[in-house]
Amino acid sequence: MADLPISVVHLRRLFKFAFGVPLQSYIRSRKLATSLETLMQTEKRVLDIAIECGYEHEQTYIRAFKREYGLTQSPLNVPLLVVRSYCLVTKNLSVRKGDCMNYNEVVSIGDTYLLAVVSELFGLEGYEIQLIPAHDGGRNVVYTCEKEGADAKILRIAFLPDRNREDFLGEVEYIRYLFEHGGSVSDVVSSRKGNLLEEITHNNHTFFICLFVKAKGKMLVENHYRYREGVPITEYYYNCGKALGKLHQISKGYTPVHRRYSFFDKYNAEYIDKLIPNSLSLLKEKLIELLHTLKGLDRNQETFGMIHFDYNDGNYSIDFDTGQITVYDFDNSCYCWYMFDLAGLWTQGVGWIQFEPDTGKRKKFMDDYFETVLAGYRSETKIEDSMLENLPLFIQASAMENIVDSFEVMQNSGEKPKCDEELSYLIKCLEDDIPLKGFFHEIYSCEEPFEYEERNI
Repeated sequence: MADLPISVVHLRRLFKFAFGVPLQSYIRSRKLATSLETLMQTEKRVLDIAIECGYEHEQTYIRAFKREYGLTQSPLNVPLLVVRSYCLVTKNLSVRKGDCMNYNEVVSIGDTYLLAVVSELFGLEGYEIQLIPAHDGGRNVVYTCEKEGADAKILRIAFLPDRNREDFLGEVEYIRYLFEHGGSVSDVVSSRKGNLLEEITHNNHTFFICLFVKAKGKMLVENHYRYREGVPITEYYYNCGKALGKLHQISKGYTPVHRRYSFFDKYNAEYIDKLIPNSLSLLKEKLIELLHTLKGLDRNQETFGMIHFDYNDGNYSIDFDTGQITVYDFDNSCYCWYMFDLAGLWTQGVGWIQFEPDTGKRKKFMDDYFETVLAGYRSETKIEDSMLENLPLFIQASAMENIVDSFEVMQNSGEKPKCDEELSYLIKCLEDDIPLKGFFHEIYSCEEPFEYEERNI
């Protein structure tokens, strides 16, 4: 990475955009493919091969292998031709009752059953429906739906058991409320039955289906991080704050029919202790201290409400003719402080100046950037200076969310917990109480932004 003028985050986004596959998923697949060759060509134990692949336990490796190749048996002594043949034979088989579906199985069921049913439910006859490659840690199967003379749509099929009907209704009802009250969001499209959410049960498995209007324009990464020609980039900073401020202002008047979860429903000491490896005891202690501090903050109508919780340039599109921002992907929306979304905007801004070696210049840029963001934000809603003083605290909270998400992805994929340079950096900042993501601290390197020596767990 030292030779590339790009951060790890941007590299991952560009890799997915260029190749249609998340970088981490590609690395995992390559490791498993290499392990398959080792299984075929050597007499090594499965446990030894698993450890070489980064898996701590043989059974964890076998589960990952099965997910990758669709097998129902151990990879030991399975010839490559058998693996390939088995994948083809089982491609269209339904999942047995009690089994946990994976992404590829849902795609297969979509091809043979779900998409036809969904097309009838939502009137998508005549639309060209194309699968959008999944991103690492994604929880849904998503498609684009396009038809000449009609607005493009985004179809989302949720299949994991981590959410229920109430959760999905809370999300789509919130999106519809934002849209109806002037929020710049991708609206939910009702089915022919008039429902924002449809539920399909197939072979004892429930799928939750939503359809959205596709946002006009494209993501910044799709335009190679170039803004509108001839327009100062400060317009973009202002509009980011303005779009968010409008959503927060609308949220202050929102009374849910189906209520989404609140921040502390997920982020609590019990969950942190269960998720984070015991070898990171200091990190656990710091995270619990952070949660205790957050619990002491005001939670009133002006400071706390429904927020996006993942407001970044991967979850909105820009109309490059007008500069208009349209927000989508409210999958993580929950009740939290409005400052959390603003802290996410601050963190997003570091990408524009991360390779500047002069700390003073980085500080000046971030002050000017966030001042412009806040001007846009305050054009739509108000925020007290007393809450803005908590910006460092919420940047720490954002780092906590990133750490928790990283360990959740590893847990859900069956991987051995590990810390790459980026995760190690976040952990170091929290453990050593380094504020503002270490951006103005000696820990930071403009040559290897937001990276630290890999932590051995």
